[in-house]
Amino acid sequence: MKRLIFSPMAESATLLRRAAVVLGSVGLTALYSLLILIRAPLGLLNRTIVDRYTRGWSATLLRLVRAHLTVRGAVPDFNDGRRYIIMCTHASHYDIPVSFVSLPGSIRMLAKKELFRIPLLGPAMRAAEFPSVDRRNRTQALADLAKAREMMESGIVLWAAPEGTRSSDGQLLPFKKGCFHLAMDTGAVIVPVAIRGIHRVLPARTWQINLGQPVEVRVGEPIDTEDMSKEGLGRLMAQVRQSMEELLGDGEAE
Repeated sequence: MKRLIFSPMAESATLLRRAAVVLGSVGLTALYSLLILIRAPLGLLNRTIVDRYTRGWSATLLRLVRAHLTVRGAVPDFNDGRRYIIMCTHASHYDIPVSFVSLPGSIRMLAKKELFRIPLLGPAMRAAEFPSVDRRNRTQALADLAKAREMMESGIVLWAAPEGTRSSDGQLLPFKKGCFHLAMDTGAVIVPVAIRGIHRVLPARTWQINLGQPVEVRVGEPIDTEDMSKEGLGRLMAQVRQSMEELLGDGEAE
């Protein structure tokens, strides 16, 4: 299955255009954060509204860079009562918006603790049920993962990047174990996802923004961890990695 979402022209971004994209993205993020923070204390915030906000925010961010986005693969039914965790490649800040736009369900990113210290964004993420993980504190990390498990059991679909940090060239980096432990602890279904070409939109650790880039989301076969034991952690990581590598192919979106 291949589904076209955006179809713009590709071009290099001028300095003025890059500034406009950055300022527009910051302003848009602040606006949606404020909407969440205003609604939350009034009891007017629920998952349906958060889902609408995250997808509205994401679609607008992608229009700012005029991404040429397609989706390929069979997307699971996230409303079948199972626990799901999307394990996605990570090569750009735009991985999250692309995932929100491309995939259904109440998706929430398994985020680094540092993100929750950002004014407006951090409190809004907490109010919107984004779980956090403090990777530098093992005791706190275990507590954070337990909280994430509770969210999954209540219907949240977690999004995680097993690489832990962004790849500069779109190729897979070494995996960390945290999200795999979470998947096995909850008997979750892992959905491997590879986003091809996203590293060209905003390369990691740069301010270079490229407009109209082709980006392809590829959804792999689900991997059920319900009957897996902890002894199989290494095999599970290898299986997910192999799936992601096959989905990435040569790393170039068509």
